[in-house]
Amino acid sequence: ELYVHPEQATALWRHLLAVGAEVGLKPTALGARDSTRTEAGFPLYGHELAGECDISPLAAGYGAFVKFHKPFFIGRDALLAREAQRQRKVVRFRCREKGGRMAAPGDPVVDMAERRVVGSVTSCVVADGYQVGMAYVEKPYGQSGANIGILPLSRQRAVAHQPREALEATPHEAVVLPRFMAPGGTGINPPEE
Repeated sequence: ELYVHPEQATALWRHLLAVGAEVGLKPTALGARDSTRTEAGFPLYGHELAGECDISPLAAGYGAFVKFHKPFFIGRDALLAREAQRQRKVVRFRCREKGGRMAAPGDPVVDMAERRVVGSVTSCVVADGYQVGMAYVEKPYGQSGANIGILPLSRQRAVAHQPREALEATPHEAVVLPRFMAPGGTGINPPEE
C-alpha cells in the first residue's frame, strides 16, 4: 500500500504504469487483494478480524502481536478474560476437489462425520482450480490436516432458513491447512494422508 497526497496520486499512478509496462505491470482491483491475502492466510478486518463473528486478534492468529508482557494497555484485562473463554479460531482450508458451488462468507463449516455445524466461512477464493478459504471454527477442528466440510448455501433464499436443509446436502470435503502460507510456496496443497 502506498500513502500519497491526493494531488500526487494520479501522477504516481501513471508513472508506475509507464515504468512497469515493460515487466507486465497491470492495474488490478480488490479481487486480486482478496485472492492473495486469502491464499496466504492473512485476515481482513470485517472478515477474519472483528466483523459479525467479533473475532479477536488472538483468534485470528495474530497473538504474537498482542504484547501481554506489557504491564498495561487499554483492554488488556478484557482481552485476557475473553481469551480464556475462547472456543473458536480462524483456519485456512482447501477443498479436496475442483469445482462445485462457490463458498461465501457465512456459509456453514461442518464436521463430516457428525454433520454438525462447527463454524462458518469468512473468505473463499479459487486458486489453481481449488476453493481455498478461511473459516472461523471450533478449536478441535482447527488443527492442520483436520477434515471439515464446506456447505455453500443458495444465495436465492434467506440464510436463516437453510441450516437444516444445508446439512442434508453433501458438503465439499476440505482439509485445514497450516494457518499461514510457507514462504516460497503456494501453501494450498493439503497435507499428505
